[in-house]
Amino acid sequence: MDFSAKLDELQAKTNEAVAAARAAAAENRDQLKQRVDKAEDDAKQAMQDAKQRAAQTADRAESKWAQMKADAAARREDIKAKIDKRADQLDAKAAAADADWAEENAADALDYAVYVIYDAQLAVLDALDARAYAEERAKIASM
Repeated sequence: MDFSAKLDELQAKTNEAVAAARAAAAENRDQLKQRVDKAEDDAKQAMQDAKQRAAQTADRAESKWAQMKADAAARREDIKAKIDKRADQLDAKAAAADADWAEENAADALDYAVYVIYDAQLAVLDALDARAYAEERAKIASM
């Protein structure tokens, strides 16, 4: 398996996220709503793609990664609901508290993303080690 290509894709997505966040910081709410809708659509498409790849390898047991993907989908739905509800808030204090929560949630999500990258690195190294071991055992068996 070519893990380098997957890591390159991850890096490209990270660069896109950085550029989008920088651009969004200067946008009005209507522009941000459009950006949120697009990000949600992109996330749903990525989830569907992941589900399709998992279905193609149906012999593989459900993993903790599948549960993490489902949890991520639920978090996205929660965030979308909060964005939709925000328009109903008239109280400045409530809006400020909501903004504080959203900022803390974003910081937590970024911290989690860093953790997941380390976890992915460990999973890649484990897969490479498992393949190297299997090849080593196959050589010994063929002697």
